[in-house]
Amino acid sequence: MVAERIELPFAGFGLRPAIVAADGVTVSYQELATKIDMYRARLRDRGVRPGSAVLLVGDYSPESCIWLFALWQEGCIVVPVVPGSGLAEDTYADVADVSWIVVARDDVLRSAAGQSAHPLYAELAQANAPGLVIFSSGTTGQPKGALHDVRRLMSKFSSSGKALRTLGFLLFDHISGIDTVLYTLLSGGVLVCTPSRNPAVVCRTLETRKVEVLPTAPSFLNMLIMSGEVENYDLSHLKIITYGGEMMAQPVLERVATAFPNAKLVQKYGASEFGALRSRSEGNNSRWITFDKRELDWRVRDGLLEIRSGTSMLGYLNAPSPFTEDGWYQTGDRVEIKGDKLRILGRDSDLISVGGQKVYPTEVEDALKTIPWVLDAVVYGQPHPMLGACVHARIQTKKPTAEQADLRRSLRKNLAARLETYKIPQRFEFTDAGLLTDRFKADRSATERKA
Repeated sequence: MVAERIELPFAGFGLRPAIVAADGVTVSYQELATKIDMYRARLRDRGVRPGSAVLLVGDYSPESCIWLFALWQEGCIVVPVVPGSGLAEDTYADVADVSWIVVARDDVLRSAAGQSAHPLYAELAQANAPGLVIFSSGTTGQPKGALHDVRRLMSKFSSSGKALRTLGFLLFDHISGIDTVLYTLLSGGVLVCTPSRNPAVVCRTLETRKVEVLPTAPSFLNMLIMSGEVENYDLSHLKIITYGGEMMAQPVLERVATAFPNAKLVQKYGASEFGALRSRSEGNNSRWITFDKRELDWRVRDGLLEIRSGTSMLGYLNAPSPFTEDGWYQTGDRVEIKGDKLRILGRDSDLISVGGQKVYPTEVEDALKTIPWVLDAVVYGQPHPMLGACVHARIQTKKPTAEQADLRRSLRKNLAARLETYKIPQRFEFTDAGLLTDRFKADRSATERKA
């Protein structure tokens, strides 16, 4: 069976720049379209069939994007993984039952042990559609592989968006990373690759490539501001900063708004299970957002957000379905509602119950990040014999040589003016190291292991 070809507008964009590689080499849309056709022929010559699950090892680069679209146009199921993920590559390949592996950087296409025979793949085969498998970035248990019909994900880009110069920052194997590729290239914009995600390198790339859109995570924005690198570069070209993937601390949001007065700040919301959703922030200093009603329905039950979207996955490869019988995805996020707007309070699983009193880690982190000498903070719960749980905090400080007893007294004094007593951490741990995962999220799992 010949796969239904997905339509790509690249040839129509002609000689306009499409992708700027990390080394500065620019690939035009005409080159992009030509090379996609070349790679498709190569796939057919090697015997790669529609419905084959293919592990694509790559990060933002012209080669990774060419392979991605060539595989999709050949009706394959792409399983992206960023290089250097170690055991993740073997785990992803095994769960996704991949029969081919592409290493984009080395231009390698080789066969694998899998048979691409997962039962869910049959649904894609019946629909004659290409697929995408995105693994969750959860911190506990085996990551879950979410299988998507690519046509559903691409449907929200059917109307042309703005052609902007966008930085490839959020990881290529993350749903928001794929969203960055699709939005930028299907709109005729320029995808800019960065040599690394170090704050100085990112700022230099933003300046030299005249980047207009920075999609990133709250923790990286905090690191960017605290590094002081923003002041060393001309970032006036930035028009839009989108952030998501975790809670944004209000003090950090206000610092970002001050540092980038000419940029529009947009909170994004998404998940591996339904993609990155279109949203609009109430204002640069606000964490209230509104969803595009044309794209999804949402409701709140028992304080938890549920989503029903046309871009939802077909299901997990290695876990039971998370959808209700009537098709709603239970996000596990606690929210507040104000008219048609909502504000994310945090993951219900992160909630700390201190003697029956509920503590949101993000509320305590917000308070900690108002203290000038606190670079970053992660708050988590630990078992307590009498209270059930107590609040602990790990602090990255600007005062590594200070006496820790003095720092703890200062923290408790500052927090006493902002928080109820039961919310103040019983234990503070100090570190010079960063508190982020390789996906620029608060590393709560590492904190719990070290505590």
